[in-house]
Amino acid sequence: MERMTGVPESFAQSADSAQVNDYDSFAEAYSAENEKSLVNAYYERPAMLALAGDVVGRRILDAGCGSGPLSAALRDRGAVVTGIDASAGMLALARRRLGDDADLHVVDLSDPLPFDDGAFDDVVASLVLHYLEDWGPTLAELRRVLRPGGRLIASVDHPFVAYTIKDPRPDYFATTSYTFDWTFNGQSVPMRFWRKPLHAMTDAFTTAGFRITGISEPQPDPAARDLFPDDFHDLSTKTTFLFFVVEVPSSAAGSVD
Repeated sequence: MERMTGVPESFAQSADSAQVNDYDSFAEAYSAENEKSLVNAYYERPAMLALAGDVVGRRILDAGCGSGPLSAALRDRGAVVTGIDASAGMLALARRRLGDDADLHVVDLSDPLPFDDGAFDDVVASLVLHYLEDWGPTLAELRRVLRPGGRLIASVDHPFVAYTIKDPRPDYFATTSYTFDWTFNGQSVPMRFWRKPLHAMTDAFTTAGFRITGISEPQPDPAARDLFPDDFHDLSTKTTFLFFVVEVPSSAAGSVD
């Protein structure tokens, strides 16, 4: 599981649904794009880091860490970072970036997490939840591995994006999948995401026992204005991603300090 790089290039129906979201097949190309793209390097990652704030000494799980750019940025700011991803290919790139002693694990977020209760102060889930049809089991596990008072900081594809670019528009209030093709260096790869209405997202967090402390629609880094003059205006005036900060109540019964 990994990050998306903005509005997909093609919404043609993917031919081979069995191979959707196969990051192992395009890990190198995706990582290179993610490293420097407007929406990742100058919008999504800076927003996640701003929401995380002071992370010195905090134990952070990067859920869907990909090739590790957010993990590296958090570690540079003093966090103790553990990374998980479903793609072994992406994790190999993360280990190259972070070093052989990096705490990295191949884990699918649809499965139970191999960590103790209350093991982390924060979880960051960067553009990953929209790969899941049902957030419930995953959010329950993320809550379990967070200590009381711990935070989940998550970014997702904005629920208005898929709704407005599909023709005809789907039922906004239904959870619906959409498939499309990304193109990297001439290679077309099939992808599938799940779009939920906003209330379904917030309900999923509260049902899992989180308290919502922030919902954000941030602006891109102003430095991107000169670097990406053609695309900066669109990114700064249209919905792209939605960011949540939710926390485990400090008095949560049954949690482990």
